[in-house]
Amino acid sequence: MKKILLVEDNPADVLLTLRVFAQANIEAEIVVAEDGVVALEMLAEPEAMEPVLILMDINMPRKNGKDVLKEIKATTRFRHIPVVMLTTSDARDDIRESYENYASGYIVKPARLGEFMKAVQTLKNFWFETVTLLSGD
Repeated sequence: MKKILLVEDNPADVLLTLRVFAQANIEAEIVVAEDGVVALEMLAEPEAMEPVLILMDINMPRKNGKDVLKEIKATTRFRHIPVVMLTTSDARDDIRESYENYASGYIVKPARLGEFMKAVQTLKNFWFETVTLLSGD
């Protein structure tokens, strides 16, 4: 089964994201890393799962999402994995820096549930029904 790595430190946002993804019927297992350090540790394991998509928050303790993005894109083994920034930040500098470091997309988390569900459905339509991803199987 395809895997998505969700890098998110806020437990409420993790639960909401998991619930919305389940409602969108995305055929992928979502693996959660509670911060950037844990995400990099998970990816560094010799037998590490290789996600087909990484969803990354920016504002996290220990190592923020922009720094994790830089490390992922600097690693040949993971450079091909799309990383979509999924964050509450709509700061122009965060958006610019994410794209300069090869983010595949940038989604500002909508505050309202209906809008968040629409954003996830759009993400599903693009990444799982339109684009051809390298299989993580």
